[in-house]
Amino acid sequence: MKSIRARLLVWLLGAVLLTGLAGGWQIYRNALAEANAFFDYQLRQTALTLRDQSFQYAAPPDLTLNEPGYDFVVQVWSLDGVRIYLSQPHAVLPGITTLGFSTVDTTGGRWRVFGAEARRQVIQVAQPMSVRSEQAARLALRTLLPFAWFVPLLGLAIWFLVGMSLRPLDRLAGTVEARDPASLQPLPDTGLPEEARPLVASLNTLLGRLNSVLQRERAFIADAAHELRTPMTALRLQVEAVEKSTDPMEQAQAVQQLAAGVERSSRLVEQLLSLARQDPGIDRPHVAVALDRVAADVVSEMVPVADRKSVDVGLDETPPVQVQGDEDSLKTLVRNLVDNAIRYSPPGGKVDVALIKGADHVAVRVTDSGPGIHPADRGRVFDRFVRLPGSGAIGSGLGLAIVKTITEAHGATVELADGSSGRGLAVTVKFPAPRQ
Repeated sequence: MKSIRARLLVWLLGAVLLTGLAGGWQIYRNALAEANAFFDYQLRQTALTLRDQSFQYAAPPDLTLNEPGYDFVVQVWSLDGVRIYLSQPHAVLPGITTLGFSTVDTTGGRWRVFGAEARRQVIQVAQPMSVRSEQAARLALRTLLPFAWFVPLLGLAIWFLVGMSLRPLDRLAGTVEARDPASLQPLPDTGLPEEARPLVASLNTLLGRLNSVLQRERAFIADAAHELRTPMTALRLQVEAVEKSTDPMEQAQAVQQLAAGVERSSRLVEQLLSLARQDPGIDRPHVAVALDRVAADVVSEMVPVADRKSVDVGLDETPPVQVQGDEDSLKTLVRNLVDNAIRYSPPGGKVDVALIKGADHVAVRVTDSGPGIHPADRGRVFDRFVRLPGSGAIGSGLGLAIVKTITEAHGATVELADGSSGRGLAVTVKFPAPRQ
């Protein structure tokens, strides 16, 4: 049963039925106990009443104990075990028993017997136990009969109350179904039961996150379209320049400019794709990553790029360092830091990569010998497509934005400071120390 309504009805009505059956059985047991006590009292009183009567062989007293419908049977025995009186001659009766109460099994069923001694005789009054069970069943049935009439009414009341209690959920489902697919406004939570409020709150949180993701995507697409428009136009013009040039020197210069434009456009596209892959809405499981190995791989990968610009790039020797994170994202982070450092370092410059192991954190620091960033501008460089004038390098303005996105996803922080001897820039990314 997937329906909450059907489940509630089945369980509630089932509980009512089981409770009724258990209550009926208990009522029957109580009625049987009361009947036993009452009939035992009657047996005893009847036997004690007959103590003053005179019984002789074949000459019973004038009693009404053999009237039809009277379920007591009286027997009188002599002390030598001879029965001298029987109120119902044709009944299957127990033999002489001990004095007081006893329950005797016979071929006709079980009997309850009370025996009393009087005038050198034993008066024995007996009653079938089946009579007591029948009387208890009738009493229990009379007690439960009104309840049996109320069970259908109780079922209707449960059906109505369950439906009325679930009506707010039906209204909520109708509101969601009628909503425009493009609408990400929060769902109303007024008039809802307390049990439904956490669900609506979770849905509203999800809608808020989706709205944020869509806003970021729209902003990203708008920025990417704007940034791609200029290099694509430049490439088209450079291609036209190559086609129109007839002088070999001009044509070679045009081809060189075209190659540089293709490289810039390729770099921009790569960084746009990298930024899209680091979207905060994408869930990336974090595992233990050897940060020293990641840094070594990135430095080895960037050595040819640095050699083309005559920049010395190196990694300080450090002990093994581990962080919790996504290995591909961490490689992208270190690669962007090293690539930026190489781009902004002049020919003959130097780029150092170092790993730092602190008491409560581990860090990767990339230091270059470029122009650095003025302290007043350091807060702006993490925004997308921000290029500072006078930097001396052509870039897309996405490198540090990608670094910022990855650090936030890893619970890390990024700091900008002056390089060694006050020259260049030192970028330090601090990660929380992994739990032991």
